[in-house]
Amino acid sequence: MLISTENLTFGFNGETLLEQISFALNEGDRVGLIGGNGEGKTTLIRLLLGELESESGKLFVKNGIRIGYLAQNGGYDSQNTVQEEMREVFAEDIRLIDALREVEKQIASTSGNGQDYKVLSAKYESLNKKIAARDSYNFEVRIRTVLNGMGFENAQNQRICTMSGGEKTRLKLCRLLLEEPELLILDEPTNHLDMKTLFWLEEYLASFKGAILTVSHDRYFLDKLVTHIYELERKKLCVFKGNYSKYKILKAEKVARLTKEYEKQQEERAHMQEYVDRNLVRASTTKMAQSRRKALEKMELIEKPQLPPPPPRFRFPYADKPYEKVLEVSDMRLTAGEKTLLSNFSFTLMRGEKCAVVGDNGAGKSTLLKELARGKNPSVRFGRFVKIACYDQENANLDPENTVLNELWGRHPLWDQTKVRGILAQAGLGAEDMDKKVRMLSGGERAKLALAVFECENANTLFLDEPTNHLDLSARESLESALQEFDGTLLFVSHDRYFIRALAGKVLELENGNAVCFTGNYDDYTDYKTASKETVVPTTPTPKKDSEQKESFYRTKEERAAEAKRRTRIKKIEEEISALEEEESTINGELALPEVTSNFALLTAKCNRLEEIKQKLDELYAEYETLG
Repeated sequence: MLISTENLTFGFNGETLLEQISFALNEGDRVGLIGGNGEGKTTLIRLLLGELESESGKLFVKNGIRIGYLAQNGGYDSQNTVQEEMREVFAEDIRLIDALREVEKQIASTSGNGQDYKVLSAKYESLNKKIAARDSYNFEVRIRTVLNGMGFENAQNQRICTMSGGEKTRLKLCRLLLEEPELLILDEPTNHLDMKTLFWLEEYLASFKGAILTVSHDRYFLDKLVTHIYELERKKLCVFKGNYSKYKILKAEKVARLTKEYEKQQEERAHMQEYVDRNLVRASTTKMAQSRRKALEKMELIEKPQLPPPPPRFRFPYADKPYEKVLEVSDMRLTAGEKTLLSNFSFTLMRGEKCAVVGDNGAGKSTLLKELARGKNPSVRFGRFVKIACYDQENANLDPENTVLNELWGRHPLWDQTKVRGILAQAGLGAEDMDKKVRMLSGGERAKLALAVFECENANTLFLDEPTNHLDLSARESLESALQEFDGTLLFVSHDRYFIRALAGKVLELENGNAVCFTGNYDDYTDYKTASKETVVPTTPTPKKDSEQKESFYRTKEERAAEAKRRTRIKKIEEEISALEEEESTINGELALPEVTSNFALLTAKCNRLEEIKQKLDELYAEYETLG
């Protein structure tokens, strides 16, 4: 057992935030901690880390446990380069390898089988065993694997102090993965990650040896990774076995069961009370009535189950339908400063289509949405009666000095206050929020206000940039439902794969300066990316000339030939690496044998061969990275 709590209670300024929290976290557990904004998830983590002290209850933490914690914006500043920072994790491995190399040099300069040689041989054997036990020789491979997977393959010599906040958070996660703590606590680890990195992180964490406790609003991530859900709701914690999808089923069943038990007991009590009322005054039935009354008094009451807090509600009405072709882009060039993001970009969006825009960070997704919405590019044409509304992930259209009420009312001054308050209340902003300044709102509250403003624009074409940012799970699901019911046209950017899966009927991928539109839903897109099936729809509707088709055909054949050659070489490198690592393992085992350590010439030869293997492996791994 790593951590356990028993009736843990915590409050602040006289208000109870967590009440009688009990659970046990064991080795290898995979736990998702969920709950609405402000339910106390971060507070509970701080209690487990010892940063806060509980008012009552018991907290047990395994003595000497190694905990790695990634805060939601938990980057760090350092003058080191990325590579230097990661190498610090393996300082002991580097020291052991350097010490071994030094002993090898001393052995090489020692003659005969004298006492000095025996001492050095024993030291060499001891160091070699420690290195083998720690797998020290592979520390550079582990660093490259994690950095490449987390998107730092071209930034290993960059100084950390020059990076953005999101990059620093990702880098902190890299270091935690390399440190391999017994318990990894992650607070929104999928923030700042693009699709490719998300998939890599899920695969890496699936093979992580320690326990994981993660706070996440990424339902896809929770479904893939966790085996238990801890839900914080109304100061209490409930444990559900299974991933997020299973939790949804179990939670609904639990609420239904408790409601049924409560109603059954209430019905039984009503019958008993009716009998007492009718028969207590009758001489012939007084004793039986008194017996029923005592039974009523002794009955352990079932508490009326509290339904989950109502989620916010959204709806996106509009008045006029546009023509069938909503948007047509022809040979557009998209730039950001001096960087060209897209060249000759062509794209068509028809009425009623819901299209997700995906791609790596920096590919130009948000820039593309802004340029399309601007409507001043000659390459962009909108159909008749198209009315666009845009949702900005930074909520930059909100006035920080406005009150919540005036932010919406000021845009629709002819509406009465009751209507405005009703719309805000449906979005999850209560009466106590009406007079708050926008700048005082939490991220989730600001997002709900921005969505309330957004839905009141009554547009038939919606552009949304990361609309699920800062929303808790219930709010995300509510927004999904509203957009599923919306029969207008939708173009949106999101890293929430569950959200994309629920909405997208086509996927526009931006990658390496190119844009490709995939038919089908998100599952079709991921299947294509996994299996490399050819289901791509050309980004331009204009048919190619025969000469262009022929040129494209030959270019495709050349690309396929190059791809086949690349795959063959990758397979060959993998075979060579496997053989060399096997030989390295064999030699390391032989170096511990007395007959080897006592034979100076044989020991020297095997040490030299190990050095040759290490150099060759470095070369092969470097080539493997360029081909991958």
